[in-house]
Amino acid sequence: MKIIVLMKQVANKDAVLRIGADEKWINEGDIAQQTNESDGYALEEALRMKEAKGEGEVVVCSLGPQSAKTVIKDALVRGADRAIHVVVEDSKKLSPFQIATAISEAIREENADMVFSGLQSDDSSFGQTGVILAELLGIPHATLVIEIDRTKLEGNVRLKRELESGWYQWFTYKLPALLTIQSGISQIRYASLKGIMAAKKKEIRD
Repeated sequence: MKIIVLMKQVANKDAVLRIGADEKWINEGDIAQQTNESDGYALEEALRMKEAKGEGEVVVCSLGPQSAKTVIKDALVRGADRAIHVVVEDSKKLSPFQIATAISEAIREENADMVFSGLQSDDSSFGQTGVILAELLGIPHATLVIEIDRTKLEGNVRLKRELESGWYQWFTYKLPALLTIQSGISQIRYASLKGIMAAKKKEIRD
């Protein structure tokens, strides 16, 4: 099973934000960056699914500037097998549709069984990229995923989605499929020394 995980670099939540000179975005020059929170949960769920299956590949895909390689390398340290970097130096000027289009072109030939993304980004919070990407790839999608049944992954995936007013419902989707993962679905692992050493040999394709 091949799972592609979308990961985005965003400003650190504790950073002091200042409006840039163009008054359209924040000044990112002196701000520490980090992995988008819900994307971290998406990666963890993909790694757990691979471990439950006992085989497979987890591929990270990130769209952003060269500095986004920090996010990519962190994912490789945590257990992802390889990465795809769609280099766009000024990604904040792109719409969710443009971002999804660029990502779809980068991952289409991977023919992944599943694509995971976080529910939404901590900066823009549109929550649209994953849904649009699924449409561009021609595969079903599920949003607000809070649990995945890892015991039944033969051509289908059974999962639990969060609905409105505190309701939940189990759904079954035919693979391939795209899932947007809710924060808090699991406990994110720490990087290990073994993972740090192994990450040095893993491929990052631009």
